[in-house]
Amino acid sequence: MSVATASPIVEFDRHGAGPPLLLIHPLGADGSVWGPVLSRLAASHDVIVPDLPGFGASPALEAPATPAALAAAVAGLLDALDVGPVHVVGNSLGGWVALELALSGRASQVTAIAPAGLWAQPLTPKRGTARKLAGLALPLLPRVVASESGRRLLLGSSVACPDRVPAGAAERLVRSYATAPGMQAANEQMRAGRFEALAAIDVPVTLAWPDRDRLVTRPRDLPAHVRNATLTGCGHIPMWDDPEQVAELILNESG
Repeated sequence: MSVATASPIVEFDRHGAGPPLLLIHPLGADGSVWGPVLSRLAASHDVIVPDLPGFGASPALEAPATPAALAAAVAGLLDALDVGPVHVVGNSLGGWVALELALSGRASQVTAIAPAGLWAQPLTPKRGTARKLAGLALPLLPRVVASESGRRLLLGSSVACPDRVPAGAAERLVRSYATAPGMQAANEQMRAGRFEALAAIDVPVTLAWPDRDRLVTRPRDLPAHVRNATLTGCGHIPMWDDPEQVAELILNESG
């Protein structure tokens, strides 16, 4: 779906009814990564699932794709939908975008799963080798993801139990990673910065850390008002690893 807005176009899906809940996907993916938890969340909430600019069906930003700029685009979507402060749930880069939304007053609370940006210092640039290899593999992708061993090879760095990812979902995730027009710009901006305003957020924040995450780790020092949670047996993108545990975390935080 899309709506008329003065901000950059952000395509989205919407499901269910009740208090609004905004789900923001990680870098290189699109809103479909929330599929494993969607039905449970939509049973009690109005669930809004955008594709960040440059991913899925949303066109890329013309301005630098900083996490703050991505958050501003999502805020434009909320304005167009006439949705006030909302519980924002984000994974990885989506977690950073969720924190930016809270900082700008657009979130009533945040649940950030394996959030990016809380590292001690900006990360070094990446050569993009993995993405190039994923692009070269696209012609063979349907055959590779058809086997559990193929899914382990492709998704092992981000999902703890790749065999739980259906072949179609695995193909979509890898294809998005390889072809999303906003991937390179968003990755460069994400790695070049940090989110340094956690202490300034005045709404409830829960940071959820998958215990089998191979990409980010929990910072040593966090503000006292920030709650930490652990997702057991889960990797960086945990929705397929344990959808019940992820949905329970979100619903418990939603009250």
